[in-house]
Amino acid sequence: MAWTAATRRDYARLGGAYSSDMTDREWGLIAPLLPAAKPGGRPRRTCLRRVVDAIFYLLQTGCQWRMLPRDFPARSTVYGYFRAWRDDGTWARVHETLYRRCRDLEGREESPSAAIIDSQSVKTGPDARDAVGFDAGKRVKGRKRHLLCDTLGLMMRIEVHSAGVQDRDGAALVFDRIAARFPFIERFFADAGYQGPRVADAAPRPVEIIRHSDAGFVVQAKRWIVERTFAWITINRRLAKDFERFAATVQTMIQLSMIKLMSRRIARYRTF
Repeated sequence: MAWTAATRRDYARLGGAYSSDMTDREWGLIAPLLPAAKPGGRPRRTCLRRVVDAIFYLLQTGCQWRMLPRDFPARSTVYGYFRAWRDDGTWARVHETLYRRCRDLEGREESPSAAIIDSQSVKTGPDARDAVGFDAGKRVKGRKRHLLCDTLGLMMRIEVHSAGVQDRDGAALVFDRIAARFPFIERFFADAGYQGPRVADAAPRPVEIIRHSDAGFVVQAKRWIVERTFAWITINRRLAKDFERFAATVQTMIQLSMIKLMSRRIARYRTF
């Protein structure tokens, strides 16, 4: 991306202390999607914008919850909102809304016609409590991230499970009820790890296997898109390694990484 006067305005964090802070336009996309304060009791005094900024700061820098700077709300408050919105599905709804908005701005239909599936095995930290296994193929002890994305590289679904689960078995989790959410899908693309009747039976649409060539390094058609999506995710240091205790937290962190990416992408449009 070339830095011009226009692009500098798009990425300027005027008044923000950190590069992870949202701009006014980005906050304007997320704020209407957050739950209102519950009736009764004391009025809400916490600034939700600073709560989301704190979560994005932790996601981008990879720091611990206790290491959040003091100019954010108390870490117990920030974590409380993060956990509550994870459990009630708020983050999933925000991701879903921004996903539709992104595709609309790119001139695409809400439901894509093609999708790419792949997995990424990531080492876990010492605090991991569930869904930890060993990937014998990649020699990684940890968890596996199973991701389905469209041809724009936008995440359609993410499942996090033990690294010991084979790709053929993990694909069934991703494909479960996916056609009900995206009814116009016509084809899935995958690597050779997904060939065989097990994946074909679990997939609601045909799966096309993209194989490696023997000509050395060659960019693989379609498959490079999902690899780029993994790169977008792991540019956030909190996701470069799996530091979370529970797989559900990792899944939410990945959703947040895409929420951050999509809100910035949408905010660059002048007529959103």
